[in-house]
Amino acid sequence: MLQRPDQLDKVEQYRRREARKKASVEARLKAAIQSQLDGVRTGLSQLHNALNDVKDIQQSLIDVNKDWRQSINTIENLKDVKDAVVQHSQLAAAVENLKNIFSVPEIVRETQDLIERGELLQAHRKLMDLECSRDNLMYEQYRMDSRNTHDMNLIHTYFGDMQKLSEELAKQLWMVVQRSLVTVRRDPTLLVSVVRIIEREEKIDRRMLDRKKQTGFIPPGRPKKWKEKMFNILERTVSTRIEGTQADTRESDKMWLVRHLEIIRKYVLDDLLVAKTLLDQCFPPHYDIFNKLLNMYHQALSTRMQELAAEDLEANEIVSLLTWVLNTYKSTEMMGYSELSPEVDVNSLDPLISQNVVDQLLSKYMSTLTSNIIGWLRKALETDKKDWIKETEPEADQDGYYQTTLPAIVFQMFEQNLQVAAQINEDLKTKVLLLCLQQMNSFLTRYKDEAQLYKEEHLKNRQYPQCYVQYMIAVINNCQTFKESIISLKRKYLKIEMEDTLSSSHTNMDATLDIIAKEGCSSLLDEVFMDLEPHLNELMTKKWLMGSNAVGTICVTVEDYFNDFAKIKKPYKKTMTIEAHRRVVVEYIRAIMLKRISFKNAEERKEGAERMIKEAEQFRFLFKKLAAGSGEDTEGLCDIIEAIAEVIKLTDPSLLYLEVSTLVSRYPDIRDDHIAALLTVRGDASREMKQTIIETLDQGPSQPNPNYVPIFKEITVPTLTVPKLLK
Repeated sequence: MLQRPDQLDKVEQYRRREARKKASVEARLKAAIQSQLDGVRTGLSQLHNALNDVKDIQQSLIDVNKDWRQSINTIENLKDVKDAVVQHSQLAAAVENLKNIFSVPEIVRETQDLIERGELLQAHRKLMDLECSRDNLMYEQYRMDSRNTHDMNLIHTYFGDMQKLSEELAKQLWMVVQRSLVTVRRDPTLLVSVVRIIEREEKIDRRMLDRKKQTGFIPPGRPKKWKEKMFNILERTVSTRIEGTQADTRESDKMWLVRHLEIIRKYVLDDLLVAKTLLDQCFPPHYDIFNKLLNMYHQALSTRMQELAAEDLEANEIVSLLTWVLNTYKSTEMMGYSELSPEVDVNSLDPLISQNVVDQLLSKYMSTLTSNIIGWLRKALETDKKDWIKETEPEADQDGYYQTTLPAIVFQMFEQNLQVAAQINEDLKTKVLLLCLQQMNSFLTRYKDEAQLYKEEHLKNRQYPQCYVQYMIAVINNCQTFKESIISLKRKYLKIEMEDTLSSSHTNMDATLDIIAKEGCSSLLDEVFMDLEPHLNELMTKKWLMGSNAVGTICVTVEDYFNDFAKIKKPYKKTMTIEAHRRVVVEYIRAIMLKRISFKNAEERKEGAERMIKEAEQFRFLFKKLAAGSGEDTEGLCDIIEAIAEVIKLTDPSLLYLEVSTLVSRYPDIRDDHIAALLTVRGDASREMKQTIIETLDQGPSQPNPNYVPIFKEITVPTLTVPKLLK
């Protein structure tokens, strides 16, 4: 403490402070020691007292033992008194129940009458009095001699009619319970009475079970468990009600399942509404009667739905069942009905059938649907084929285009199945759409084959079928209708994210439809050109040069056919017009290349060339008229005829090479044999000139027009002509 000189002044202060601390510590030590000494003193005193008490108890036990040994003989002498007490107790019980004992037959009759009159509460009161008398007598007998079965049986036999009454009363109760949903609307008091009787019996059961734990005795027929039996009766009633709603079979009514499920829906909804609004008020709260009934109905429905699922259902029946189970059951038409909430929570309801059963049904449905669609498509095609050979024209749509009912039938069938699938879930709808499009792909291949067979059969006898052209037009139009219907179906039923998965299938169907339409158009044009063949054969002949009207006839015939072809839908009509134009020009040029005529002089060449130009103008006018509104250029093809006519018309042979070279530059697919044939038709070119022109043209560069569509490659020239000319 003393570290600096100036602290020496505080030495006395430090000394006093330390003295106070020392005194305080000493005082606390003295107090603690004194407290411990007092505790030891008290403990010693208590131990001394305890020792004295133990000695007193020991002495008392010795005295009790001595007294007990002395009184053993006295207790044995009191056995008769004990027996007398037991006997007195039994006699007292007998005296107490004497009135009931003697009046048992009368009470039984009165109780029977009350049961028959439907006064169940009063009947049960008398029955309880009888049971109480019997049970007390049997209990006293059991106390006196539990092994004396003879007396027990005697009492039981005497009260035997009482057991029959109990059973009769129970029957009446169960009848009321079975009809509880009807009774609660007509006579709720009766139902309340039944519930009160059951509650009384439950209390008696509990009292008897408690006495059994204490004494080991329980009267015969206990516990009755009427509450448990009541719920069992309700459960059986619910099951019977659900099963009993099937009024029809598949043989008597194709819609039997739909009718059955609708009756179930209506009955269950009505019953639950009654249970919530009326029945719940007739039962004690701890019965939780509404939720119990709800579970019973749910379980009964689940059992019934599983039974139905196990049957050999047809495709439409599977859909009806799954729609009802997955959608209707939890919808606002049934369990989701507003008046059932909040007691019924549809989200907490278990599925009526397992997902495994649902998957099995869906698999069976898809398998059956696949077979059905294949059959429906085959039947639709067979029906359509029968229409093809009719002697009446096919129907026209609102725009006047020929059509058959095939696309409408096919896509109506698809629509119906997709609408049905959409009722179940989105996944099934997508699967059905994929199935429809897949089968459509296969169907179109068969459709193409049948259209080809139709054409071949017609070629065997062109007079049959009578309306071949019109029905072939309808087939072509059907292709466009199919295309539009497929797009519409996908737009309506297919999710956007699924479109990529069907793009290849859609492309295949479009390609097949285009092939069918193209072959149909081609067959119609074949029909036209078979009729034109005699007139085409007149072209570039002496008869033609002398004034044949072959081209006029050709134009009239083509226009007449195209009056029918006006019933063809775009874009096939447009394609067909272009193809007809091209084929007419090709046939005209082919007639030139066949060298049916060789002009003898300049006058004939001029006359023939002018006639060719005139006829080219006729073709141009015709096809411009037929292509009106299509926006297509119909000039170029007829220009070829005019260009050839210019070569024939040329009067100066020295310019022939230049004119031919111009022709070749415009139409680069023209071959040597074409040039040779053309020069042969002119009639004034020598063999050497032909060879010189051809050889010179072969050496010249070719600069084809990129927009030019080759036409000469389709035209063949008789093969013997070229070698002969070159010799």
